Amino acid sequence: MAKTPANTRAKSRRAAPSSAVRVAVTQMACGTDSKKNRAHQLHLLEQAAKGGAKILCTQELFTSQYFCQVEDHRFFQLAETIPGPSTDAFSKLAKRTKSVIIASLFERRAAGLYHNTAAVIDADGSLLGVYRKMHIPDDPLYYEKFYFTPGDTGFRSWKTKHANIGVLICWDQWFPEGARLTAMQGAEMLFYPTAIGWHPSEKAQFGKAQHESWETMMRSHAIANGCFVCAPNRIGHELVAGANGKPVDPEGIQFWGQSFIAGPDGQVIERASVDREQVLMADCDLARVEFSRTHWPFLRDRRIDAYGNLTKRLVD
Repeated sequence: MAKTPANTRAKSRRAAPSSAVRVAVTQMACGTDSKKNRAHQLHLLEQAAKGGAKILCTQELFTSQYFCQVEDHRFFQLAETIPGPSTDAFSKLAKRTKSVIIASLFERRAAGLYHNTAAVIDADGSLLGVYRKMHIPDDPLYYEKFYFTPGDTGFRSWKTKHANIGVLICWDQWFPEGARLTAMQGAEMLFYPTAIGWHPSEKAQFGKAQHESWETMMRSHAIANGCFVCAPNRIGHELVAGANGKPVDPEGIQFWGQSFIAGPDGQVIERASVDREQVLMADCDLARVEFSRTHWPFLRDRRIDAYGNLTKRLVD
């Protein structure tokens, strides 16, 4: 498939088998205008649907800059309800294009109760449900605990029109338990909307290892669970402004893009660039999930009788 102006890419070396589903993840830079960000995200998803994609996934918190670089009550104003403006717009797109859409949003659930949430919309435009981010980080420039209540949905899988999918969010990607529990519910694909990048002053020393650790961790989830893994990440160098209009941190975060789609064997099928806006697409043959899980029967050979200590914080 030829590239579109949005740098759309898809596997096209051979005709896709009948058991294949075309999947798309998007990566883009975000500004301070939520309406413009939403409109642009819709445009990218439309491009993906026109390219034949049937399951579409946004990057994490696409309606705004990554505001968690600072603890500032002003940014609670960015949150929206579910259903709300974004889910309404994406539901219309899903119904019109007969595609499944995963949208990562800053959810206002109630006064004083906010979540980092992914809304799952089926191909008929119906809201199947939400996944609320379970693992919440608190690191320099990633002060998410100030904004987000830990999720209470548990790990979930949804049977959509096109595939059984599971959704986790960014920091969740470092925890094999979440991937396993989602796959155990039948997920054939795991989606990880993400916002991760480099601290510029650390990039020369740690940047290569940081990125490779991020990708390797998710590729290992694909192998261990015999499923596809799709990880959209944002691009751009973001300097979030404080109340005085000046950047809250002089360096900000340089988001590293490189969204990717990996197969059940952990091999990367498609990978996006570091700094270009892209709609990344791949034909994912669901028959590979059954093949992987029967040829590498990790789910069969789990010793569930021996794993009780996993529910403890520390084993003495």
